[in-house]
Amino acid sequence: MSPKDVSHNFWQGQRVLVTGHTGFKGAWLSLWLSQMGAKVTGVGLAPDGEPNLWDLSAQSGVDHHAVDIRDRQALINLVRDTRPEIVLHLAAQSLVRRSYHDPAGTFATNVMGTVHLLEAIALTPSVRACVVVSSDKCYENAEDGRSFSETDPMGGLDPYSGSKGCTELATNALRHSFFAPYASGGHHCRIASARAGNVIGGGDWSVDRLVPDIIRGCLGADGQVEIRSPNALRPWQHVLEPLRGYLMLAQKLCNGTDGVDSGWNFGPDEADERPVIEVARALVGALGQGRIAIDVPDNAPHEATTLRLDSSRARQIGWAPKLNFDDTITMVADWYAGWARGEDARDLCLAQINEYENKGSNP
Repeated sequence: MSPKDVSHNFWQGQRVLVTGHTGFKGAWLSLWLSQMGAKVTGVGLAPDGEPNLWDLSAQSGVDHHAVDIRDRQALINLVRDTRPEIVLHLAAQSLVRRSYHDPAGTFATNVMGTVHLLEAIALTPSVRACVVVSSDKCYENAEDGRSFSETDPMGGLDPYSGSKGCTELATNALRHSFFAPYASGGHHCRIASARAGNVIGGGDWSVDRLVPDIIRGCLGADGQVEIRSPNALRPWQHVLEPLRGYLMLAQKLCNGTDGVDSGWNFGPDEADERPVIEVARALVGALGQGRIAIDVPDNAPHEATTLRLDSSRARQIGWAPKLNFDDTITMVADWYAGWARGEDARDLCLAQINEYENKGSNP
């Protein structure tokens, strides 16, 4: 496979709407799109916390709109006014533990925000393709250790996971009701959903997320890294891996490839899955500083012990992981080490995007 499976020629001049562009994944995606020459409109809230990648990467080329996707009419007006050709929907309440404190807000953002966006697209003739970004946590998880495939049932035993299962169900219902090729006379926009694993990478400072917690600990005054679920197994992957999948899906949707408008998994190979404690040890080792402390809180809210994705179907569209676990840890550690030395966050991101694009996929 060519390492240039994301086509710069395709994205050059495309009008692209990215929801959630001020978040960690959204900032990486907006920068990648802008670097390829796309005309990017961003819809999102103010960045959550300081520091944050959106502010550090200084993306003045993105047409920024502070619109809450829970505001149906405001979102409809914005999509109509900006007339995007491609929509990449990343806006979400993305933290499991936060969903326990705000279940209503989590469902409102993740489910109804998606419904509002698809309604807006149905009213906007310019849109040709939409990728709705979901999560590996959308699946009904019996904790039996097996990998989830795209045909497995949706579910979720916590508000975040349940909201992602509902997002997938809502997307599928609206796709079949209002959009081609499923709905007779429906809107020509084709819609796919994407389910990624646990995404890590430089520039993530979210609260209650493993890598930011490790980095804060390693670079903090006492160097202590506290781990609350050391044995939880997750499909860790660098942020550029699923972003490449989203871009490839959008290309296939626009090119009319049959069978693409459905749900897709983008996760690492099973050999690269690791428990939390191994990720912590690897990052501490790569950074050359920090010490690990296990702190399992009493009465902690439920989080799945094991999550695995079967991403074999993604090979049908030419996607396979480019990075193994060691590659991923090295890229993450290099980014944060460079930032700690005072290097420019935007330059760090662009250098890693260029390196990643020119790397072949794992066999």
